[in-house]
Amino acid sequence: MRPVVEGGVSGKRDRLAGARLYGIADLGYLEESALEQSVAALLEGGVDLLQLRAKNHRESEIRSFAERVLPLCRSGRVPLIINDFSSLAREVGADGVHLGQDDGALAPAREELGPAALVGRSTHSVLQARAALEEGADYIGFGPLFPTPTKEGRPGIGLQDIARVECEIGAHIPVFCIGGIKMENLAQVLEAGARRVVIVSGLLQAEDIAARCRAVREILEKTEDPRGQSQD
Repeated sequence: MRPVVEGGVSGKRDRLAGARLYGIADLGYLEESALEQSVAALLEGGVDLLQLRAKNHRESEIRSFAERVLPLCRSGRVPLIINDFSSLAREVGADGVHLGQDDGALAPAREELGPAALVGRSTHSVLQARAALEEGADYIGFGPLFPTPTKEGRPGIGLQDIARVECEIGAHIPVFCIGGIKMENLAQVLEAGARRVVIVSGLLQAEDIAARCRAVREILEKTEDPRGQSQD
């Protein structure tokens, strides 16, 4: 097995600190045959982090997907995060893992992957966001803001707590708003206080993924930088 601390993206924590756009290569939206092409387009368009998510696939299949996209991420110097499987992340030499509320404590993943790995947590409330910070998450996803097919049966939590979470949690670790965010509502999300976003179908279903990423980044860069510097 290859430790996450070896062969990964150098300066991954700096990349995380300044990240604005988090992309997800979600096999729920992508054909397996289009995986590399879509990932290359996300990287070309300027995503700061890339997560591989393949719900309802066998772990052996996910390992194969990870091995296919890892060289692209390395070439683009973008950290690769594996959804759910910390052991798999270590085996393929990815840069970290993202865990949901039902995926257990963060400490075992941190121990397995080492201190250099990025460990993220999905949160759906202010209380969960606080708990993730106390648990030692490197970043959180906060949502789903709007109803989304990737979280079937889970209602959107709305925009009312974004500013609060950004103030309480974002002062310590990055907060990425997620869930149903598209070009049509991005301005609304940013006006509510978001500074970083995860966009899934809004990127993957675009006719030109790279162009859509660039358009999103242009909007994000007109807002306050997460490190406290104006982008204007």
